[in-house]
Amino acid sequence: MTDRRLTGRHVLAIFTLGFGTIIAVNLTLAVKAVQTFPGLEVANSYVASQSFDARRAAQDALGWQVTARYDAGQLLLRVTDRDGTLIAPARYAATIGRSTTRAADHPLAFDATGRAAIDLAPGRWRIDLESTPGAPPFTRALHLEVAP
Repeated sequence: MTDRRLTGRHVLAIFTLGFGTIIAVNLTLAVKAVQTFPGLEVANSYVASQSFDARRAAQDALGWQVTARYDAGQLLLRVTDRDGTLIAPARYAATIGRSTTRAADHPLAFDATGRAAIDLAPGRWRIDLESTPGAPPFTRALHLEVAP
């Protein structure tokens, strides 16, 4: 059996590898967090908050209800008024993407029934809905879970 001693060089190597690993992981996570951050929703949140209640009241007065369902390559987005009448897709535009990044956002093209052909990977998706010019002002963000 050989006599192996723990020397200062061994301790230095252990600490260097340990802390080097921690620092490398932290830097990697920080870079990924900055790269995938979608940015600000509004340029000035205080200014946007000043008209929030009025915008919300106007949208609530419309009585539009929005539901989304995904099945076998088809996204069904139903927008109905307070009477349950289907709102024509020409009155709104939608974009789908991941909640954490805007890099993979895709505009959606709907047929007359509110269906759009799109292949979605499993996970959580965000649908941003906005009325088109000429329609009453309306915006909504929906979250959609696609099962594996």
